[in-house]
Amino acid sequence: WEIMSELGLSYLPHSVLAVLIAVPFDVFMISGVALWKSPCMLLKGWQRLCEDLAGREGPFLETVCVPFAGLSIILWPLAVIGAVVASFLSSFFFGIRAGLIAYQEASLRMGLAYMISAVALFDEYTNDMLYLREGSCFPRPKYRKTDRMNNETGQNNEVRNVTSPLGEKKLHHKTMKALQRSKTFMETIQRLRPIQIWDWLFRSCELNGRILLSEGLISAEDMEECIIKGKCKKLSIKLPAWCILQCLIRSAKHDSHGLLISDDVEVTNFNWPKDRVFDWMLGPLLVIKEQMKQLELTEDEELCLRKLIMTNNNDKPSDWDDCGFPSSDNIRRAQLQAIIRRLQGIVVNLSWVPSFRRRFINLVKALYLEAVEVGAIDGSRSVKRKIEADAAPAPGSKFDDEDGDGSSNGAAAVGIDAV
Repeated sequence: WEIMSELGLSYLPHSVLAVLIAVPFDVFMISGVALWKSPCMLLKGWQRLCEDLAGREGPFLETVCVPFAGLSIILWPLAVIGAVVASFLSSFFFGIRAGLIAYQEASLRMGLAYMISAVALFDEYTNDMLYLREGSCFPRPKYRKTDRMNNETGQNNEVRNVTSPLGEKKLHHKTMKALQRSKTFMETIQRLRPIQIWDWLFRSCELNGRILLSEGLISAEDMEECIIKGKCKKLSIKLPAWCILQCLIRSAKHDSHGLLISDDVEVTNFNWPKDRVFDWMLGPLLVIKEQMKQLELTEDEELCLRKLIMTNNNDKPSDWDDCGFPSSDNIRRAQLQAIIRRLQGIVVNLSWVPSFRRRFINLVKALYLEAVEVGAIDGSRSVKRKIEADAAPAPGSKFDDEDGDGSSNGAAAVGIDAV
């Protein structure tokens, strides 16, 4: 323990120096980025609220909420000021974490690399929130030694000293001799990464989008509205909700303990990604899956649900009177409508993640161009020009990935089967 304490204390100067350098730098840069983009946030917020007011959407959907929603237009500048102040306060934590990185990696250079990466991360996040150009103009260097080693060798760092009962164990910055500890049951389970769940969802939206487009349930106007305005409930909410419901129906039919996202991949409590965004999703989805199992849908009902989700309202059982739904049981209809509304609510919460909106719009653009090429729709020239302008390469890297990894290509995508 004395040796470990001495090793830990020897890296404290690096950590303190990193904090002293990173805090002023991050406070200045992040506050500057927030101030620079605050006029854009002010104007775009007013534009969005005015569009919702004119179309009676969003907070202006219910008549009783109109006065409060109108007040939000007046008080929107205060929200912008609050966002700038929050950015200023968060910049201190970015600088402090640079010291933690320097201590963990036993390197002042790694701490300074995180100091620069934090600015790029913040800049890219705000770009996505404001629907600006993807990426960042700031560099984003690697700040984890394990990432550097993986990029250079292309191999995992876990395969090390397997045959030796007494190996050299490196724990953070400490180097010491230790007996190889046998892995527990939970450690042997391969947890999925969040990017794999994202890949499955968007791949499912892509395949089902083609099917719905060929059946006429998605029109060119729907895609053009999503591309130009950046919002379309029919695509961004209803299409992912149908894909998730499809997964739940398949899982219920196969009597799966979790969610069957493909023929050979089952998501359960054991391999579900350790991520807060996904943690609150699994429980409700498993409950809905059990409800679908009890309902025992027929094939005709499943085929009809696709049309009902994409084209009909699902507020009350009478909304399905003239849609050809096989069952006339109002209780059964109400249960299915409640499930659909709950899934749409989950997707609405997911859509607040900046990477979700950016990636979904890119997906719609790809489907639009593909439909134009095969002659399924007549493309608009203005939409094509916008897609070509947005397709221009932008500096910076995506941040869909986990800590320190600047690209999402490292995780293998999970395959799905379109029904």
